[in-house]
Amino acid sequence: MTDATTQIQETIGASDVVLFMKGTKEMPQCGFSSRVAGVLNYMGVEFSDVNVLSDEGIRQGIKDFSDWPTIPQLYVKGEFVGGCDIITEMTLSGELDTLLEENGVTFDKDAADKIREANG
Repeated sequence: MTDATTQIQETIGASDVVLFMKGTKEMPQCGFSSRVAGVLNYMGVEFSDVNVLSDEGIRQGIKDFSDWPTIPQLYVKGEFVGGCDIITEMTLSGELDTLLEENGVTFDKDAADKIREANG
């Protein structure tokens, strides 16, 4: 097991919701990361952000870890959920609400509904 793998496992184990992204939730460095962080921020989800641009080992390590080729990557309760397209679809379908509810993650249901209304 590499140091990156250990670090990734510790990170996703330490927080209910973790977003591996380019940049930070305050300053995303790519559109896809910005979209997912924006959804989570808007819905009031508390999440840890990991800037893959600051650590090449983590940047490649997370792709190997999840067997998923792109960033961002969202984890809820240690489980890989998906990237930007999947999170967008899940948000619009209400599946993300269900996933968060089932895992006891607090979020603003009204904000989630507003996203769906705006994109309906």
